[in-house]
Amino acid sequence: MAFAALLVLCFLAGLMMRTRLGRSATTMVEENVLCWIPGFRLIRDLLKRIAGEQEDQTWAVALVEIEEALVPVFVVEHLPDGQYTVFVPSVPTPAAGAVYVMAPERVHIVDVPFAQGLRCITKWGTGTGVLVEAMKRTA
Repeated sequence: MAFAALLVLCFLAGLMMRTRLGRSATTMVEENVLCWIPGFRLIRDLLKRIAGEQEDQTWAVALVEIEEALVPVFVVEHLPDGQYTVFVPSVPTPAAGAVYVMAPERVHIVDVPFAQGLRCITKWGTGTGVLVEAMKRTA
């Protein structure tokens, strides 16, 4: 009985979210309550990127030149002076890594979905050839 009640409640919440009032309430809760939870915005933006709802260059997949190597990264921010802030994820756990500020000539944004770049990291680099080919197409 409790499971059926939960299903009905979730269904009704989903219906409400399709209304203008529901979307406004969600935005208000996100901006005034959830934004204070550490990591909320990061996770929200990552999930939007995975779902294909976010098209800007935040969390875009790129290859950067570090020493003599190409390293898969995610673009965190494009700075006013033209430089990029990039996140270099650890393999195979992309939730940890290092942050670099890099000159634009060393950052090669590739036209592949975020999920593809994430998959390359979690699979120990398998599939990185797709990133390299995408970089060569844009060069």
